[in-house]
Amino acid sequence: MGFDKWDTEKVLSLIAHRGPDSTGSFAEEDIFLGHTRLSIQDLSENGNQPMFSQDKRYVIVFNGEIYNHAEVRENFKNEFKFNSTGDTETVLNAYIKYGPAFLNRLNGIFALVIYDRKEHELFIARDQMGVKPLYIYQDEKCFLFSSEIKTFLAYDFQKDLAPEAFVNYLSLLWSPGKLTPFKNVQKLLPGNYLKFNIQSDSFKQIQPIKYYQIQFNGNYSLQSEAELIDLLEQKLIAAVKRQMLSDVPVGFFLSGGLDSSIIVAIAKKLYPETKFPCFTIDIDNWSEGSEDFENDIHYAKKVADYLDVELHVVKADIDIVESFDKMIWHLDEPQADAAPINVLNIAALAKSKGIKVLLGGAGGDDLFSGYRRHQALRYEKYFRLVPAPFAKISKSIINTLPSNSAFLRRLKKLTNDLDRPTDQRMAGYFSWLQGDIVYSLFSEEWQKKINGFNPLNYLIALNNDIPAEKDLLNRILYWEMRSFLVDHNLNYTDKMSMAVGVEARVPFLDLELVDFSLSIPPELKMKGKETKYLLKKVAERYLPMDVIYRPKTGFGAPLRKWIISDMDEMIKERLSVERIKERGFFNPVKVWELIEANKKGKIDASYSIWSILAIDSWLTQFCDNKI
Repeated sequence: MGFDKWDTEKVLSLIAHRGPDSTGSFAEEDIFLGHTRLSIQDLSENGNQPMFSQDKRYVIVFNGEIYNHAEVRENFKNEFKFNSTGDTETVLNAYIKYGPAFLNRLNGIFALVIYDRKEHELFIARDQMGVKPLYIYQDEKCFLFSSEIKTFLAYDFQKDLAPEAFVNYLSLLWSPGKLTPFKNVQKLLPGNYLKFNIQSDSFKQIQPIKYYQIQFNGNYSLQSEAELIDLLEQKLIAAVKRQMLSDVPVGFFLSGGLDSSIIVAIAKKLYPETKFPCFTIDIDNWSEGSEDFENDIHYAKKVADYLDVELHVVKADIDIVESFDKMIWHLDEPQADAAPINVLNIAALAKSKGIKVLLGGAGGDDLFSGYRRHQALRYEKYFRLVPAPFAKISKSIINTLPSNSAFLRRLKKLTNDLDRPTDQRMAGYFSWLQGDIVYSLFSEEWQKKINGFNPLNYLIALNNDIPAEKDLLNRILYWEMRSFLVDHNLNYTDKMSMAVGVEARVPFLDLELVDFSLSIPPELKMKGKETKYLLKKVAERYLPMDVIYRPKTGFGAPLRKWIISDMDEMIKERLSVERIKERGFFNPVKVWELIEANKKGKIDASYSIWSILAIDSWLTQFCDNKI
């Protein structure tokens, strides 16, 4: 497979940030395995990787945590001689005993590779919810895998681009499913594994095998609301307790929002004498103006005082021009959001305080409903009654309104697909820019390559996984879990925390909690316009009412202000007509029409312009190697 062409030291240096505690590698015949370790369980050398089975037949590299590994090990501990107390050895021996079926016994976050030296078989797997990233590169001669795309830069691999992925980044701000910017680099989907013999040609045709499926099937619990509240609390407590497994100090993200606050509150219930270190960001004057978020620092402080925990505050004094390329480099993909910068700075502060593990509230919105697009479903029964001609006229009129206020931006998004069928309208809520505008931004050459690709079709096709689920809220929640959550939120949370050697954990994605959430009747997830209804009822046992029932705010930065003012010179330089023409990727006339319309408030395109900048930065760093 050509591993001899690798500069193996460079490979590991490119992901040294993920594991600053030790580095190891294994090379044999046609295979190379490398690992950089972040020591969390069994801090001794016995936990270092690559790790071998007792007979040296199997070797593993593993990123993540298995929260129930002690329980898994208990089933066969007398059959193996264990040299460590960590989860890596448990995973390796579980594979030896059960084969690929062992994955269904794991409750954790992981990207793992196991090599059978005798049979020359390679086994690659990603966790059920996709908390940990795993990329695969494949051509006629080579098969590569890594937690981060940037390691492939150490190899002379084919850098052909995937046109459809760039449509995704401009339309959605992230790329769902397998697609990445490189044609031959794909994401292994959550809950999937690969197994093949590396000495045959089978790896060229290898297809992933799904071992886990989120079970939305239209069947809901018949238990009372009170009983479900009690059960949800029990599942939350079990999830937090499991995910606090660590041989190093554990801290918490604490934004002051419901999701992160209830995680801290439950940890405090479990360990009332512990004054947990919590971390938040003070966005200060970022919240001024027409952005869709407010400063949460007041609520973060209130929750910290209420629960008697330590609160460490990061001041938001980011030089966005200085930080932009670094953010894109660590993201691996040209995602268009400023929230990753906050995660990076919070994780950096935590690391400076000796914290290697942070628990956060990611996933709460996706399991229990929390986004405005979920609330928009309340209007579906009315939208369906609007005659198509009237819908088109209404949409046209609303589109002429300015986009300089949060209300008008939301109104435009709500009605942008008013004249389309329900599924298309729901998918449209994920889009940031109309398809025809996105298409026009590309050069003629790239328009031909795109060939009419519609990124929203991926979301709609997800309905094929859950044919028995007819409820619209549960359908869109499935879309969230299989796209926005994994490909956007989890990707940037992992990449930006691991950029400074901190592991981010997500108790809401504990498998038992996820499975339980699927049984909750949709009307108890969102009751009327109250999102996360059942979760809020549990929270009433832990938190002040004004924290629970406060208006939802975004976790971001003044991106619109940055695009219009702070980054203006950067835009003029990096998106100059000359530079765009030289690259041949975009249509300079259309790009600058978009920039000017955005400045005048005719269209809300700041995130899309950010996306164009992100694509330019990614191309420069990952293709041109100029930064």
